[in-house]
Amino acid sequence: MVMNRILDDDATELATKIRNGQYSSLEVTNTYIEHLERANRSVNCISVDRFDIARQEAIDADLKLKNNEPVGRMHGVPISIKDCFHVAGMATTGGLIHRKDNIEPEDAEVVALLKQEGAIIIGKTNTPTLCFCQETDNKLYGRTNNPWDLSRSVGGSSGGEGALIAFGGAAVGLGADIGGSIRFPSHNNGIVGFKSGNKQVSAIGNFPHVTIPEQDRMLGIGAMSKSVRDARLMNEILTGNKRKFVDLNAYEVIMPHKQEGIPLHETTDQLMEQLRAKLTADYKLRAVLPPHFEQSALIWQELMSIDGARHIQRILSDDGSKKNPTWEFVKEKVTKKSDFHTNLSWALIGARMFQPSEVRLAEIRNLLAIGDQQITEYLSNKILIIPVYHEAAQKHGKLYSEIFSIRKTYKQYMPYIAYANVWGLPSLTLPIGKDEAGMPIGVQIISEVGNEDAIFQLGEWLEEEVYRYKRCTTYDA
Repeated sequence: MVMNRILDDDATELATKIRNGQYSSLEVTNTYIEHLERANRSVNCISVDRFDIARQEAIDADLKLKNNEPVGRMHGVPISIKDCFHVAGMATTGGLIHRKDNIEPEDAEVVALLKQEGAIIIGKTNTPTLCFCQETDNKLYGRTNNPWDLSRSVGGSSGGEGALIAFGGAAVGLGADIGGSIRFPSHNNGIVGFKSGNKQVSAIGNFPHVTIPEQDRMLGIGAMSKSVRDARLMNEILTGNKRKFVDLNAYEVIMPHKQEGIPLHETTDQLMEQLRAKLTADYKLRAVLPPHFEQSALIWQELMSIDGARHIQRILSDDGSKKNPTWEFVKEKVTKKSDFHTNLSWALIGARMFQPSEVRLAEIRNLLAIGDQQITEYLSNKILIIPVYHEAAQKHGKLYSEIFSIRKTYKQYMPYIAYANVWGLPSLTLPIGKDEAGMPIGVQIISEVGNEDAIFQLGEWLEEEVYRYKRCTTYDA
């Protein structure tokens, strides 16, 4: 069936088929819009759509091809964008009720780059309030559900993107990650996701804009996709870098065993060991921890709590007046009439509790300076493979409770995620199998900035030899 083939194709394949006339951009765009409308009734992944504009852009794209005009690498391909990125003519809300009519006049720099390559944006996708936690729910658009099992979490904060790509709601999507925000949804929904390294991709036009340097270093922006080659293509477009071919055999693969004190579900551990056995046959492999791994979860939480998240509180109203997160939490719990989801207000309370002192912050800055140098040297010829999370997508709310507990259980649950953020490392997430309930489980491939080609090469090997993206077909016509 043509519709299913279009939905299964990745962006690279669709761009080729549109250019050679096998499909028209309008046919492809209509197919995705109709499928997205159908699936969104259950999944609730779209925050704002631009379907009518997208259809007109597809007509224009087809006309360009008919007239033999030069076109970009993603010409006529329908894509989706995380709500946090400005798209001219659309609202960027952050899930805040008071921002629902805030129409942006300009594109984020990453959006402009994708448009220059001919991509057609069909909609923006849901996030937690202000992208401030890893469960996608807010008071403006509500909760996004996992397409594989609606009772389970999509993760966050790029949760709408993760869900949408899982059922094939666009050819490819764009996400951002400061604390697993690409990798949690990629893992939970069984898709490919790429978090870029420190300052490799422009964050201009990303809301809320990250102004604290120690947090900015943790931010990565990249593809949420059906294939590793799409993640590579998107990274080349967003960074402006051409591919730098490397010899993958020159790299040593570092793959630690299950760590004491860090939970790992039996099924996840089994899949990791199966992957280890496959890798051993083809690559040099060592089972050791990388430098500064044990400290990373604590440092991540402390960096996210700099200034007690007061900069976030100032965004909670039109006039910049700060809201009291404790009052808003109680108000929502008792009356359900706060404008803010309890996931946000509780996280803000936690940020105040875990705010590092000036003395501790100076220690962290010194450690980051030392660690950056050590890890750059260590990963210069190494690739790290670690889990994303201890188990597959959980029931709604469990992920949040594990990360945002006053018992500081993030120290147990966040080490695998925190490492790439704290040290500003590029990380590719892709599925390696499913658990006994049929829920996807992903893995991370990490290295130093500059080693992206090695990361993508190993990801493509994994797609061929182990497992690749499988689209959720539950919502097909």
